[in-house]
Amino acid sequence: MKSQVVTFLIKCPDQKGLVAKITSFFFEKGFNILSCQQYVNSVENMYFMRIRLNADGTNISKQQLESNFLELAEPLQFTWSVNYGDKKQNVAIMVSHTSHNLYDLLERYKEGRLNCDVKMVISNHDKLRPIAEMFDVPFYHLPVTKDTKADQEAQVKKLLEVNDIDLIVMARYMQILSSDFINHFKDRIINIHHSFLPAFQGANPYKRAYERGVKLIGATAHYATEDLDEGPIIEQDVKPVTHESTTQTLKRIGADIEKLVLARAVKCHLNHQIIVSGNRAIVFPEAGE
Repeated sequence: MKSQVVTFLIKCPDQKGLVAKITSFFFEKGFNILSCQQYVNSVENMYFMRIRLNADGTNISKQQLESNFLELAEPLQFTWSVNYGDKKQNVAIMVSHTSHNLYDLLERYKEGRLNCDVKMVISNHDKLRPIAEMFDVPFYHLPVTKDTKADQEAQVKKLLEVNDIDLIVMARYMQILSSDFINHFKDRIINIHHSFLPAFQGANPYKRAYERGVKLIGATAHYATEDLDEGPIIEQDVKPVTHESTTQTLKRIGADIEKLVLARAVKCHLNHQIIVSGNRAIVFPEAGE
């Protein structure tokens, strides 16, 4: 195997000797361990590990490595994945009317701060096409009505599959995705919403937040599930506000928080820092990447 950074994500029932068995396996295969992060959920008796390895000098193929690792994994009941860091993930961004998240993601992408290839922007409106064109990213306008929803979603799905999309980012895409669509791309759709949910669902959440005199506003990024706003949470942030904040002030602050939270969540996914367990996301911090 050529010199590259290999990342393993491992989930299994907690038991004695896991660290020794796993690290010994990689040592015997000639890997140098760059970082080893672990977490034990004592409530559910589950063990989680993210281990990054330098493959420089190893004399093993990817196929052989995975086959040998499977021999270790099966008796210990591992659920695991491996990434070789040799291919950027393909990303699609879905939007409707709101531009701030799209601007921010495309800027980070063009500046090399997101390790991916943004293949397309998909929207049910044509309003944000100039932003995609500004960043030289293909834009697909696929309008939808109540009567055409199933056909439109089928078009979106085909477009994503033809372009080998690895991650879908709902950057304020204001349409409810079907259960079939979400389950087809399980743990590969990241959604962003303001942290007023569920107290301020629906239209004009900032107006109602103002009317209630909220003291904190924020945003939550999570994987989309059938219960769209209740999937595993990846990243959150809040900022204090006061009675002097107007509805427009709250919107502006909320947009700034959304951009940071969504970008951090996307980066964590691209860097293979996340293990989903039930409806929880175990998010390991960056470890010298």
